[in-house]
Amino acid sequence: MKRRAPSPRGWGPRSWIPLLAGLITAIVLGSLASRAFYGDRPARVRQLGGATMGTTWSLKLSLPEGAPEAWVRAIADTVQARLDRVERLMSTWDSTTQLSRFNRSSDTTAIRLSLETMEVLSISADIGRASGGALDVTVGPLVVAWGFGPGAGDRTPEPPGQALLDSLRGRVGLDRIRIDSEHSTAAKTVPDVEVDLSAVAKGYAVDQAASGVAALGVPDFALEVGGEVRASGRRPDGTGWTVAVEAPVPDMRSVYRVLQLRDEAVATSGDYRDFYEIGGVRYAHIIDPRTGRPVRWKGFSVTVVHREAARADAWATALAVLGPDEGLSLAEREGLAVLFVLQTDGRLEARATAPMEARLTGPGGG
Repeated sequence: MKRRAPSPRGWGPRSWIPLLAGLITAIVLGSLASRAFYGDRPARVRQLGGATMGTTWSLKLSLPEGAPEAWVRAIADTVQARLDRVERLMSTWDSTTQLSRFNRSSDTTAIRLSLETMEVLSISADIGRASGGALDVTVGPLVVAWGFGPGAGDRTPEPPGQALLDSLRGRVGLDRIRIDSEHSTAAKTVPDVEVDLSAVAKGYAVDQAASGVAALGVPDFALEVGGEVRASGRRPDGTGWTVAVEAPVPDMRSVYRVLQLRDEAVATSGDYRDFYEIGGVRYAHIIDPRTGRPVRWKGFSVTVVHREAARADAWATALAVLGPDEGLSLAEREGLAVLFVLQTDGRLEARATAPMEARLTGPGGG
């Protein structure tokens, strides 16, 4: 059996830094810095970074020369705080989060959740319905059964039996959760439903952090968290922020295409990093909620550009489940900028919607 190393594990717990006073100061600093230092001053790219959600974040900023360091530190603190708040609310790797407590409850009455969690649930439900159930936040038990996710532990993965799959599928479905956005509540329709928001929450966290950076008076930046990117404005030379689309090939990292983003986000999903093989059959971590089984595509990625990172993230997962034929048809109907990269007869093949074709530059081919 061949086992691929999974992508960075989990959203581990992080201590919360009380930043209210600091953030108020940062907003004032940002406003003053924006007025005092933007304008005719030359700009250069500064890079900040940190760790969150079991991965890393990187922020590239186009800042004027002489920007105060207190302002720069406040920007970094704001990004860290906003990313960590989403992690504290929605991680399924940490048993103390709001979502983990919701999952442990067997109560089928409505439970009040944070506005952030409700927003991610609503986005997930919208794209779940639009994709015919290809995105389903209740799919977690099936993911674990196939040897992935926070409940899989370190055991040697193996395909589950049909009886177990049949049992678990009774806990999976878009109708297993009722969402009331007006009252900020969610309710289970069966007691043992579990919710996993990982297909949307990281992108949502990127959006939240990016809005914090913008609120501090920074118009030009690119924020990346574990592969999800949200870009605003442009680089000092006036060009967009460059994002590489990786070739979906295990054991190597190479650029397949290049995108330039301005006021957009990009997310990618694929089967080439987290999978295992038994008897020459690949079992990837992307599970089709409609069948209860891993997607049958082998060696692919799907990249989505959208104004919101949360929706780019959600659509990338849904389209990965649907596959290149059904997925591209849906993307075209929805007017989405989507790129599928497939391994065909040992070569890489690109299939893109028209909105994505207009954004693609850089190398290509097999």
